[in-house]
Amino acid sequence: MPTKDQPPLVTLYGDGACLGNPGPGGYGTVLLFGKHRKELSAGYRKTTNNRMELLGVLCGLEILKRPCALEIVSDSKYVVEAMQKSWPQRWRDRGWRTSGKSRAANVDLWVRVLAAAELHTVEWKWVKGHSGNRENERCDQLALAAAQGKNLAVDSGYEELTKTLFDS
Repeated sequence: MPTKDQPPLVTLYGDGACLGNPGPGGYGTVLLFGKHRKELSAGYRKTTNNRMELLGVLCGLEILKRPCALEIVSDSKYVVEAMQKSWPQRWRDRGWRTSGKSRAANVDLWVRVLAAAELHTVEWKWVKGHSGNRENERCDQLALAAAQGKNLAVDSGYEELTKTLFDS
């Protein structure tokens, strides 16, 4: 148990699912803190798998009310390797351009991930998907159920991106 001066230890599992890419998608999040557990999920009518992977982590980060020692676990190499290797920070420093000078993808979500993560001490951990990790499997179930739900929300970031790409 953390002392008064140590931040609480929270484990955040996040996953995303997409039925087609792009297509209907959803994310699932499980937060664990001692005996406490919180599950989050939501579905979107048209999005991408990477956006849902990011939202699986981001929505968990944004719900935290105070700084934590945080272990974030995901089966998304896109998310985990990017954060472990500080790619989003470098993209931001270059005006959201990759090293190859192209526009970085999912900027709207990376901006939020960076802002939310900087409040915490974070360790990013990758796990192989569908390999029996109980909480990762639960996130996958939540994400898939959300993607298959009714009255799916609009992923405004995806809609704006496609509008920018095709309406110019």
